[in-house]
Amino acid sequence: MKKILVMHGPNLNLLGEREPGIYGNDSYDSVNNEIVEYVASKGLKCDVFQSNHEGALIDKLHEARKIYDGIVLNAGAYTHYSYAIRDAIAAIKIPVVEVHLSDIHAREGFRANSVIEEVCIKQISGFGKKSYLLGIDALLDFEENRN
Repeated sequence: MKKILVMHGPNLNLLGEREPGIYGNDSYDSVNNEIVEYVASKGLKCDVFQSNHEGALIDKLHEARKIYDGIVLNAGAYTHYSYAIRDAIAAIKIPVVEVHLSDIHAREGFRANSVIEEVCIKQISGFGKKSYLLGIDALLDFEENRN
């Protein structure tokens, strides 16, 4: 694994402002800086992408298949109902780890259902910003065990 894409879905650009009791006080930029530094410490490269638009996320997943070795994806609310994102993940044939800052299984009932989970190699939920770092580790473990 050489290059990882970290994708943030809707409203994640508001980290640090949006419901800090659920999503934490760290800003979007500080979370991304920590992710990029963590990936670099593993000897890898990382790009970060965020969009509030389903189509833009799907386009980025399609593009990623030719550029990246793995993806860490926080699809936000799209997790619970976007079959289009689910189908895009299934189509690209590179490992994707689903991550969430909050514990989606301990929140509102609709959040416990993930339509993308079955096409991802792992789901990590409830560790705050550390969920992203655990997602990176999961990609590396997957790659190590695949070889």
